[in-house]
Amino acid sequence: MAKTIMVANEVYKKLKKAKGNNSFSRLLNELIYSKKEKTLGGLKEFVGVLKDDEEYDKIMKDLKKRWAEWTRKYA
Repeated sequence: MAKTIMVANEVYKKLKKAKGNNSFSRLLNELIYSKKEKTLGGLKEFVGVLKDDEEYDKIMKDLKKRWAEWTRKYA
């Protein structure tokens, strides 16, 4: 059974562009299920990206410094 949903015009335009030759139902189904896969299995893609804990610590130190600068400036 088909159902009607309402979306904002800009959302409709993006969906229409993304669907290509497929149906909206197929596009939405793919988006729904790909989201689950990304949250469950997508992290596997990034396992081992950092060489070691030293690299992680360096990145975190830099991020904390930049976050502190942003907080002083905007918060």
